[in-house]
Amino acid sequence: MRILVTYDVSTETPAGRKRLRKVALVCLAFGQRVQRSVFECTLTATQLADFEHRLIQAINEQEDSLRIYRLREDRDQYLKTYGVTHDIDFDAPLIV
Repeated sequence: MRILVTYDVSTETPAGRKRLRKVALVCLAFGQRVQRSVFECTLTATQLADFEHRLIQAINEQEDSLRIYRLREDRDQYLKTYGVTHDIDFDAPLIV
């Protein structure tokens, strides 16, 4: 399943900046960054449960915000991009 993750971590304190780095590292372990605080992931149900658990452990629920969206359509159906993009389409053919 395709997942879109967005987060807003308070960085007013050193602890907040540490949480921000931790959340980003968790997201990088499961998907790819498409904007600064936005990641796209393709996960199984088991991976999603692990991912959510790690993210919830990384944030402070009184200061931070985390949103996880399940995308039900193929990427071509919901995605329009404008400007610079750095994401990789892992479903596209690999040319070496």
